[in-house]
Amino acid sequence: MNSHVPALTGGGNVLAIVPQTFEETMRISRAVCASGLAPAALISKLEGDDAAAAVAVAIMSGAELGLKPMVSLRSFTVINGKPALYGDGLINVVRMSGKVSYLRTGCEERGGKMVGFCEAKRSDTGEDKRVEFSQADAERAGLWQTKAVVVKWNKWDKKNEEKPNDSPWYRFPQRMLAWRAAGYCLRELFGDVLGGIRDEFEVREIAEAEEMRDITPPAAAENKPTPPKPPKPPAPPSAKTIEAEAEKPVDQAEFVLGDFLDEIESSLAGAKDEADVEEIWNDFDAPAVLETEGHDDMIEAAFAIKTRRLAQISSLNAG
Repeated sequence: MNSHVPALTGGGNVLAIVPQTFEETMRISRAVCASGLAPAALISKLEGDDAAAAVAVAIMSGAELGLKPMVSLRSFTVINGKPALYGDGLINVVRMSGKVSYLRTGCEERGGKMVGFCEAKRSDTGEDKRVEFSQADAERAGLWQTKAVVVKWNKWDKKNEEKPNDSPWYRFPQRMLAWRAAGYCLRELFGDVLGGIRDEFEVREIAEAEEMRDITPPAAAENKPTPPKPPKPPAPPSAKTIEAEAEKPVDQAEFVLGDFLDEIESSLAGAKDEADVEEIWNDFDAPAVLETEGHDDMIEAAFAIKTRRLAQISSLNAG
């Protein structure tokens, strides 16, 4: 019995799949979510198109820095709707830019205390910089951790609890000092490469500080139950409100995020110059529409579509 087995050949180049449009980006994002490969930190508590949108933001943010889609997912996270790079991702993006003569990070000990540092030099301009972030700096910023057990506010049970200290500042103090120094150094020296992207820990600390300001109860009332406030009677509708409600169409079309962004991209594709781009952009009023529809985390994605079209027009004019 003869069987035809195809021969195996070696060699060839492996190329990454790089999306060219927003729809292609969303297709890849949905496939990543369906496969279970989406980072848990990226899509925590998100499902369906919301999870795919978070993955898409990470892919598009990475694309603007020259990263391929799957590399972006390993390098990026999204915190409170803001894309951020992991510490090593920040360094990798700068190294991949081809604008680095040298880049060194580390941690030293001086007078019994640790000092993180980052020093780098640009190959294109010759600029160099060294930035240090010391243990004393971390202490002043309230970042330094020395206790194995800490008290944390449990927002679900509405009480303080003692928990093991899982802060990276407690577990990896030397690395955190070096990465914080690198964040400051590289954003200043390679601002054109990073485009304002911050590292994950800095963005997370800002988000946690904002959350604690919102949920931490006053010390005096920590263990006292708060009596419920009596409900306020609803205010009577104004004449303007009644008129606006009457003018609303009965069958209002459902807002579809992907269709809206595709329509922006298709319309901008027909723009011949920057003035056309601005006119089309203003007609869509994307930031206001996305915020109204509860998709304010996708405003940056809309701006990315506009920026990409402006870059294409600039490239055509230059040619």
